[in-house]
Amino acid sequence: MVRLSSVRATKVGSRSDPSASRTSTCSTERVEAPATSALTVGQWLDEWLNLCAQRGLRPSTIASYRTMIELHVGRGLAATALECVTARDLNDLYGRLLRVGRRDGRGGLSPRTVRYLHTLLNKAFSDAVRVGHILLNPGIAADPPSSRAAQAPVFRVWSPAELARFLESANGDPHHVAFHVAAATGLRRGELLGLRWCDIDTAAGELHVVQAVVEVAHKARVSPPKTKRSRRLVALDVRTSQLLAQHRAAAVAHDPELHAYSLVFSNGGGDPIHPALFSYYFQRRVRLAGVPRIRLHDLRHTHATHALRAGIHPKVVSERLGHSTITITLDTYSHVLPSMQREAAEAIAALVHE
Repeated sequence: MVRLSSVRATKVGSRSDPSASRTSTCSTERVEAPATSALTVGQWLDEWLNLCAQRGLRPSTIASYRTMIELHVGRGLAATALECVTARDLNDLYGRLLRVGRRDGRGGLSPRTVRYLHTLLNKAFSDAVRVGHILLNPGIAADPPSSRAAQAPVFRVWSPAELARFLESANGDPHHVAFHVAAATGLRRGELLGLRWCDIDTAAGELHVVQAVVEVAHKARVSPPKTKRSRRLVALDVRTSQLLAQHRAAAVAHDPELHAYSLVFSNGGGDPIHPALFSYYFQRRVRLAGVPRIRLHDLRHTHATHALRAGIHPKVVSERLGHSTITITLDTYSHVLPSMQREAAEAIAALVHE
């Protein structure tokens, strides 16, 4: 992993930059660059991440930005003077990452990952223009993978029978209630782990998402929800309400002074469960259940897919998932819509010809 600010500045085309492929020097290309542009790309990206923090981005978001940049912005580009970077440099980086960008040496990164890196760099260079470090944003003329190529792959979901088999197998597991709630509500992992008892009303059959547990610097931290729309009310079915009531009774029996602000799902000491560790618990249970392997996040997709196939309006599904717009819901689950259209056609025909 390259520490962004630990590399020395080089000019594109100089012998000290092993990734350079041009013979011209930066000073002849940008004679009007501002005096403050002596920063290297790595130094500016460090400064830019600090700016992101000042803007109020969540620590977990900034940590993910930093990881993405440190993993995939090579030492050559990080050491290049900020004013010297061109679209060709970025295209060379993207091409290399697509070919051999994986850290395990097994080929290249996905177009989706490379396009995401471009989005970060493009924003960072745009802000460098705004604060006066450079005159032009090289990201504007770069050619990252297209949005079509970067579309997320179709995820795998369980059938109702497979989901039922998994939940039945999980009975007796220390985390079986958490697995059930995840499947029954479509909550994100962090939202599930951030639930407190004061956020749940089992009598009314509802819960409120008001916080999440995220990973920051490899540690579990409580954070605000992902977006404004993520703060929401989610209705519970009777079975899920009963399981949560039983889970609370067991928690009170273990700790009679259980606080209303205590986490519903925590480690032995009442602290948040590390998100990565919870995913490991889920994968272990999947193997024991003998069902097709899916990611923990695919429980959320499973919930949404079955809701749509059951005829629940996409707007309601979007609200349950906490998507910022219904467009995200429709785009994510577009593969479900064709079968729904066929069912709608048959239903309409039945009304007309009955």
